[in-house]
Amino acid sequence: MKRETLIWTMLLAFGAVFLLLRAVATERGVGRQYVVAREIAGLFDETAGKIVEVDPKTITVDDSRYHRMQRATQYVEALHGDTSAVFSLSRTIGIWLAALLTLCIFSYMYRDNVCYKLAEALIVGVSAGYAMVVAFWDVLIAKFLVRLTPNVARYAFVPDTPTGNDTEWLYLVPLILGVLVFARWLPKGKWLARWPLAFVVGTTAGLKLISFLDADFISQIRSTILPLVVFATDQGGARVFDWKQSLENIVLVAGVLTSLTYFYFSVEHTGVVGRISRLGVWVLMITFGASFALTVMSRITLLTMRLEFLFQDWLGIVGG
Repeated sequence: MKRETLIWTMLLAFGAVFLLLRAVATERGVGRQYVVAREIAGLFDETAGKIVEVDPKTITVDDSRYHRMQRATQYVEALHGDTSAVFSLSRTIGIWLAALLTLCIFSYMYRDNVCYKLAEALIVGVSAGYAMVVAFWDVLIAKFLVRLTPNVARYAFVPDTPTGNDTEWLYLVPLILGVLVFARWLPKGKWLARWPLAFVVGTTAGLKLISFLDADFISQIRSTILPLVVFATDQGGARVFDWKQSLENIVLVAGVLTSLTYFYFSVEHTGVVGRISRLGVWVLMITFGASFALTVMSRITLLTMRLEFLFQDWLGIVGG
């Protein structure tokens, strides 16, 4: 047996023994979830399919919502040591599934394996299915059916569609373009699918160009035009030199100018221009390093959240 395989086998055996001891020796075991019943009063939201809690004291008898108030029992997560808590099988199964899938993702540190591929396929499949359902209700129903055939939408899908809505024939254009996408499956009509693709690429490029031009070009130029000498008003009303803000503005403007000098190739980078461009390289490296550090910190945050879930919600070692 290879040393790497031996080490991972020992870790898995240690983990299994730890889980067994944790399940036997502790009061709540591993991953066992408990809930407590809580009575709530509110209005039923048909879109969310649940009762939205409303304070009964804020609704009087004269309020139109008074007779639509409903009461229901809601189960929330129980605090540690709550004697009224009851075991929740559904939440326990969910915790175990989430923990096992998290461990399957972590198993990639050993090597690419079946468990990792299974978890990866589940993530991709569930995400695609969720996106398809959201697109169906938010685009096909809310954008097309409600505006093209409001009576059909009210009868079959969205009962709260206003009765006075008129048919908006303009929405036939995106509907036809959307249907033309499936022309790629036609033996002799594949060229029809190029029209919606060209429309999407063209409009997206135009919108992105405007947004990037405003955010990454004009806004940065506007933010760089700063006074190098800043005066502020003190508590007595007198004007004083603000050396801190002045220093920040000088560093910002100098960093932008030196960075632009590095990309200015119409002049040979020798002498003074060469020294300024080398300073621009340092500014660029500091910027890239800060951006990379921010990316790493965001990934570390995701890792800590998963570890917190495993050690707190699943194993119960931390926080209770």
